Amino acid sequence: MDIKKYLDSTYLKTSEEAGLTENESEIIAKGFIQEAIDEEFKLIMIRPNRVALAKKMIVEANSNVKIGTVIDFPGGNSSISAKLDEAVQCIQNGADELDFVCNYEAFKNGNIVLVQEEILSGTQLGLDNGKVVKWIIEVAALNANQIAQLTTLIKNVVVENFADNLFQSVFVKSSTGFYKTQADLPNGATVPTITIMLENAGPLPVKAAGGVRTYEEALQMIQLGVKRIGTSGAKAIANGQKSDSQY
Repeated sequence: MDIKKYLDSTYLKTSEEAGLTENESEIIAKGFIQEAIDEEFKLIMIRPNRVALAKKMIVEANSNVKIGTVIDFPGGNSSISAKLDEAVQCIQNGADELDFVCNYEAFKNGNIVLVQEEILSGTQLGLDNGKVVKWIIEVAALNANQIAQLTTLIKNVVVENFADNLFQSVFVKSSTGFYKTQADLPNGATVPTITIMLENAGPLPVKAAGGVRTYEEALQMIQLGVKRIGTSGAKAIANGQKSDSQY
């Protein structure tokens, strides 16, 4: 199996989070972008401030690698207008895919209307500009019922408001990989959480992000039915090795 077409190679740490200077952080980001080009991964997932850099490198290399970025990352609790403003800037800088962090805390607090509105407006913006949109639900912050309910909410908003030929361009995505769990519990994709998402997302595709560190784990996710896998250890996974990455 050509597993590379499923892999979104990911580098999302800020310089502060990585304990690096801005220059050191940019060097690492460039390395991830170049690796995605060299390895012909599906996509490079990068912070908004690196989108223009990725676009420049990919164009210069005459590469087909897509550029993904994260919106309202990692908390997801900004206003809808702030989310849209950030997304517009990323589109202008050359992003192909927009991974919005859903306001899962608002969802947990019962503010369903706000969540529906941000799903609708963010998806509309992305699709109107020919972009793929993904909604990160942060499974580690939710229980099983909440995972099912939020996945279903996203599915329903998309199915009720957009043409069926666009459904494959709107994903439900498991995790940011940055959520702080207690007792070192998994903060990314697991088989149980992905299974719940798959049971409730269809006809929308699902992306498993975080926690996939080996070829075997990636293959298991693909066999379950996911269409994308987000990992900062894409090369190791593609080469059949175990990634030592935390995402």
